[in-house]
Amino acid sequence: MVFITCLFFGFVIAASGSLSPSFLNLTVVKFSLKSGRKSALYLVGGFATVLFFQANIGAYLASVLMKNSEYITIIQMIGTGILLLLSINFFRLHFNSKGKFKKVNIEKSKAYFHGIGMSLLNTFAIPFYFTTISFLIGLDYFEYSILNSFYFSIGSTIGSFTIYAVYATIARKIEHRLTTIATKMNFIIGCLTGVVGIGNLIYLL
Repeated sequence: MVFITCLFFGFVIAASGSLSPSFLNLTVVKFSLKSGRKSALYLVGGFATVLFFQANIGAYLASVLMKNSEYITIIQMIGTGILLLLSINFFRLHFNSKGKFKKVNIEKSKAYFHGIGMSLLNTFAIPFYFTTISFLIGLDYFEYSILNSFYFSIGSTIGSFTIYAVYATIARKIEHRLTTIATKMNFIIGCLTGVVGIGNLIYLL
């Protein structure tokens, strides 16, 4: 039962996080159009490999910090500062990009390793898993252990791979729509991080 629960939460959380347009699924779409679905799946495999370890790290950090509540306020303050800085940076990127989105060209033979490299640059993955797992721990839906974290990470790997594979499969149908959203993605993320950061600041004060 624990295995199924951890697997389920890992799948749902990772799938939800992979749904929104980002440079990862945009790259999957572009690569699928250029080199075909099979090659794009190798790229997706690279993403999923790194996400497995990022989910493990997020689960571990969540368990440690939930047991040491005296550090939570300090972490919240640091996190709030980071969110506000990220918000400013995303707004800067949006207004400097002038609505343009650059296509990424990747050699077919290097798809898997390129996927690993790009996923490592995804700085939101660990904080995302940390936040969601902390929420589950707070609701008593998740109890950290090496085995539970492993199960959760398997679910998250399957979840992210599934969603990215869907993007690769229907690439031609969603290319224009996804690219249009992507040109505004920095602005959207800037707004979201700004709202969360200001909300945290108000809460701390």
